[in-house]
Amino acid sequence: MKQLLSLLLLLIIFTSCNSSKAVSNSTSKKNAGKASSLAEQIINSASENIGIRYKMAGTTKSGYDCSGLVYSTFDLYDIKLPRSSFEQSKIGIELGKNVEKAKKGDLIFFKTNKRSKINHVGIVTEVLDDEIRFVHSSTSRGVIISSTKEPYYQNSFVQLNRILQ
Repeated sequence: MKQLLSLLLLLIIFTSCNSSKAVSNSTSKKNAGKASSLAEQIINSASENIGIRYKMAGTTKSGYDCSGLVYSTFDLYDIKLPRSSFEQSKIGIELGKNVEKAKKGDLIFFKTNKRSKINHVGIVTEVLDDEIRFVHSSTSRGVIISSTKEPYYQNSFVQLNRILQ
């Protein structure tokens, strides 16, 4: 029975990496600068966790799962997001796979391991022509920066969402 409960818990956690409110500023140049500055702050905060191990359902420096890193980082700036990657993919402005529209601070989503729904998320740190670099928590290497040029992420990339406006 204990093994069954553990397996069920693992299944729930691995199928989602969850909360809900997009931040919106007016489109004035002044606020655009604020969004850019906030994006840099969010990226810097998330990047401070590089090297921290992966921890299922983790939301602290003792370990993060992918959505826990995103959730905790945005929460530092009073931006409330859902706790799971799937739910996070439903908020903000969906940009599809349009790399040309990607900006620092956007969320990037993946369907990994042949899953039928989104189960992985990262924060865009850099956009270079047709490549997006993002900070995320990987199950094998913990918090790292990866690229959409890596075959694993290139094949599982699903969408971008703009949270900061």
